[in-house]
Amino acid sequence: MNIAVIDKSSYLRGLLILARKNNHISKIQKTIILQAGKRLGFSSSFCEEILNTLLHNACLCEEPIKFNSYAVAKSFIADGLKLTCSGKSIIDAELNWLRRSAEINSVDLKWFNEQVKNCSCLINTNVPTQLTLYSII
Repeated sequence: MNIAVIDKSSYLRGLLILARKNNHISKIQKTIILQAGKRLGFSSSFCEEILNTLLHNACLCEEPIKFNSYAVAKSFIADGLKLTCSGKSIIDAELNWLRRSAEINSVDLKWFNEQVKNCSCLINTNVPTQLTLYSII
């Protein structure tokens, strides 16, 4: 699938917004973001620079992400949940932001809630999970 540049940028931005919601970025979250960034065509040094300054970046708009492609939106929601669940806990701010992103992209909320239940088993896992993004690129 050919993903528009704006959707690639929004995908990475969305993962970054989620990662900073709890004011801590875990090693697993960094790995997931670096892998996604590379797959989306961003350089490793660019992604590392963003991660190093993420918690102090006041310019990162935290509005929910609107994608041009439904398939990309659904993939993002799935990967956002994986990123959220890869930490030590899930905070309401993360889930609420993802839910709002799902809503503005017309992603079925029943599907979203099922995905939330399914990803809860990923909490505290040491191995980053395969991103849904890989299946659409």
